[in-house]
Amino acid sequence: MKSEKGFTLVEILVAMGLGTLMLMVIYLAVDSAQRSSTGIESKVVAQQDARGALDLMAMEIRMASYNPNLTPNIWMNPATCVGASASQTYRGIAAATANSIAIEMDLNENSVIGDPNEIISYNYDAVNSYITRETNCGGAQPFLGDIAADSNQKTVLVVNNAAGVPLFRYYNGSGTDISATVVSSPTDSLLGIPAIRRIEISLVVDTVNDDPNTRGKRRIVYSTSVIPRNHIPTYSY
Repeated sequence: MKSEKGFTLVEILVAMGLGTLMLMVIYLAVDSAQRSSTGIESKVVAQQDARGALDLMAMEIRMASYNPNLTPNIWMNPATCVGASASQTYRGIAAATANSIAIEMDLNENSVIGDPNEIISYNYDAVNSYITRETNCGGAQPFLGDIAADSNQKTVLVVNNAAGVPLFRYYNGSGTDISATVVSSPTDSLLGIPAIRRIEISLVVDTVNDDPNTRGKRRIVYSTSVIPRNHIPTYSY
């Protein structure tokens, strides 16, 4: 009688077990790669948004007090965009706190403040983790972090407050941090708004979505220093 060749039940079970194990290894490898790719993509988008926001803030704040015609008493009330500022000594930095700044500039060089983008305010809402940008008292618009009412998808949450890092710091010509005095005594010619020579902007943001690998949010920190050269009182106006 010829012997019949085939697989035993034990051999079949072992083969099935090895095959299942190989499929699990492949699945885990693919899943890990997808998670890593998703996490990297989320961080890259967040970095681009935060970096772009920082660059725009720096560019606009750098132009504070721009008044090429040296027109006297040109500065407006940033809260109403009507009538003169309460203190012309503030010049083109009409308000400055740790979480907000209002700047003015004569972009059109026509000796009048109030044309588009000549009055700009940035405000950080620490409770809702976003920054708004307002131009010419036209109503605050989402800038970074968006708001719940905005249809755009959020990419970051601005978490400066939670991190204990002010959005804005102010320094005089000697490099002394005068932030506290700028807020408490803004008219002080030596330590108030007129004395500002450098503004440090810091953005601390968390990605909205958790990282697939760490199961937590990724934190990104950007900072830059701005010298508003037009704010230096070379002339009296």
